[in-house]
Amino acid sequence: MTQSNLSIPLISQQNKFILESKELDKFWDNQPLEFVVTERTKIISFVHKIPVIDPLAFLNKIAHSNTLHFYWENPGKQEAIAAYGVTRKLIIESASRFEQAKQFIESCFKQTKIEGDTNLSSNNPYLFCSFSFFPNSEDGNTFPGATIFLPRFQVVKKHKNCFFIVNYPLPLSQKKSAIISQLQRKIETIDWSQYRELANSKVTVGNFDYKTKAANVDPEHFKSIVVSALDSIARNEFSKIVIANATDVTSPVPFKVINSLDNLRSRHPDCYIFSTSNGQGKNFIGASPERLVSIQNKQLVTDALAGSAPRGKSTTEDVKLANLLLKSRKEKREHQAVSKFLIERLKEMGLKPYQLPLQLLQLSNIQHLWTPVYAHLPGDIHPLEIVAQLHPTPAVAGVPSEIACDKIRHYEQFDRSLYAAPLGWIDNRGNCEFIVGIRSALIEGNHARLYAGAGIVSGSNPDKEFVEIQLKLQSLLKALV
Repeated sequence: MTQSNLSIPLISQQNKFILESKELDKFWDNQPLEFVVTERTKIISFVHKIPVIDPLAFLNKIAHSNTLHFYWENPGKQEAIAAYGVTRKLIIESASRFEQAKQFIESCFKQTKIEGDTNLSSNNPYLFCSFSFFPNSEDGNTFPGATIFLPRFQVVKKHKNCFFIVNYPLPLSQKKSAIISQLQRKIETIDWSQYRELANSKVTVGNFDYKTKAANVDPEHFKSIVVSALDSIARNEFSKIVIANATDVTSPVPFKVINSLDNLRSRHPDCYIFSTSNGQGKNFIGASPERLVSIQNKQLVTDALAGSAPRGKSTTEDVKLANLLLKSRKEKREHQAVSKFLIERLKEMGLKPYQLPLQLLQLSNIQHLWTPVYAHLPGDIHPLEIVAQLHPTPAVAGVPSEIACDKIRHYEQFDRSLYAAPLGWIDNRGNCEFIVGIRSALIEGNHARLYAGAGIVSGSNPDKEFVEIQLKLQSLLKALV
């Protein structure tokens, strides 16, 4: 069943323009407007260049738990996006979610016209997307099978440039020129200095006793699952499966999502930092090293990322561990399953992919075997067709994918929800960036569920796989505050 709330207001749960922010409470004054936002409503995407601010600080000032948001940052590229509020939204619980999302996105962009600083190179409106790992959520609809939304507000920072986008439905009773003039005046009255940096962001990590409660992971249970999976591999039922573990932790006080994100971007500058909400008080955050697909000017890149080892405590130990990883038959076999899958899936779409030589992606506490894969994308292929073709990769599911996913449902005693699933954005020019939601946590109040997985292939060792799981969990646990 597909549910589209085309009548949803811009931010509030009433059909009125109401801004839920004390900082910007006068932004929409004198606007007693009430109307339904449908696919026929014209939408102004008003772009205005602003002083350089921190999009995370902006989100911190205006975000509310009962409103959708999406945060995206690539610290290495000095790029960050904060999206807040809803102009149009689509919720999908259906196996055809990618096709329905594609149609909705095309409809949104068709009705949207860019105004304001149209000479900016990055003036595009974005739609933000989150898909659960399985088509139908099993966790009481914490997050549905797909959520696609055009935000009301969007702040984009790229290097030393920053701009603000307001996606504003145009009432039939008002002239577009009058609305544009008013938008510009309103934006120019905002004191952007209050968003330059995240105030009091340096929260001490580790003062809470919730870390001791992470020990509820049953190592013997996890290892028994690995043994069972290895037996199935020996019987040629499948050649690889990724077994995940969910660890629940509780804090004496509510977790600070924004500060946790700030810690993640400081600790993991080589990862994608992300956060999305369900508008009901739950947030899914993380620092993912895995790019599912990026498309810029019809050039596609995806990552084969599988095969892991810890970082060394010294340069000598680090080099030794890296060399062992590069020579490990087991780790290379796990990695090659992913790179082969990506190449084959792209070829099935008529593309001509090519891959770079195998290399290492070294993160703060872990290193991976990494092979970037490139292809030129014809104009008639939509980004979500690529996402649908690649999800789930063997890096988070297994080989063959369908059999591995059935086994995952059998082995894992929790719903993956957004864990290891596609999260990202698409703009009106066909550019996009989607990551795989790993190294992640689901947060609600003072409760957090942390996720981590390990790839099991012939030659896997249950003890070592459990150590890998713990290593991945610790990197996220240490960032939560």
